[in-house]
Amino acid sequence: MWKWAVPMKQRSVVHSDPNILGGTPVFVGTRVPVQALIDYIEGGHSLNEFLDDFPTVTREIVIAALEQAKAGLIADASAA
Repeated sequence: MWKWAVPMKQRSVVHSDPNILGGTPVFVGTRVPVQALIDYIEGGHSLNEFLDDFPTVTREIVIAALEQAKAGLIADASAA
């Protein structure tokens, strides 16, 4: 009998809680809205500028959030 390893669902690095900024999605463990990252990128700012301005957010958590967003976009495109 074969045992197949089932990958565990990756825990999200974005969290929404009605008690934190009224439920605005934030990076886990912070009060930094994910929208702030999107606004920085749309404004032509670098990831380093974002990280400098929001020191409670780590590069690793931003990269993980971007990877999760990428996976969602690819899954949505594949389903269409």
